[in-house]
Amino acid sequence: MQEIAEQIQNTTLQIVALQEIRWKVYGHIKKKDYSLYYSCNPDTTGQFGTGFLIKKEIEKNILGLEPYNERLSKLRIKGKYHNLSLICAHAPTEDSENTVKEQFFEELQRIQDRIPKLDATVLLGDMNAKIGLEDAYSSVTEKYSLHKESNGNGELICEYAAANNLCIMSTKFNHKKSIKEHGLRQMEIHVTRQIMC
Repeated sequence: MQEIAEQIQNTTLQIVALQEIRWKVYGHIKKKDYSLYYSCNPDTTGQFGTGFLIKKEIEKNILGLEPYNERLSKLRIKGKYHNLSLICAHAPTEDSENTVKEQFFEELQRIQDRIPKLDATVLLGDMNAKIGLEDAYSSVTEKYSLHKESNGNGELICEYAAANNLCIMSTKFNHKKSIKEHGLRQMEIHVTRQIMC
């Protein structure tokens, strides 16, 4: 964690959503320059885990972490006019069993349904999805996808976004050519890979 914390100290990022923490249970670790809120598997280490790394200067605005499981956690932040609910997600891979994917999206929807209506919602994390350029999803996507066609997980996340009046931000902006060709290397890009608001 220290290495990631040092990396964000050199950026303007104040909150980073993390996946694959791989610890046990959930908790809060407070350090000099940052805090880590995390939600992991209650029984074993080494599997999944989500969380948020938060710079010290905004710690006073944290209303709380709601750990759900090793794939989902929610952080609520006090805002000036509206509070902000951040969901950190690590979706099952494309080749996972359909029942596992269905359970994940059902739990994600339960979390979404419990968010106060006046909160702004942002979904961050690794959705293991390819978002395409299909017309069917034009209400939640734009023209700057890295892919021509959505995979199964891409379709699921587009349907989730449409059902919850969210937009897939990674398709709203043109990506640098180097990122398209060589993958996501910069931390800021990696963190915002699948943001919805």
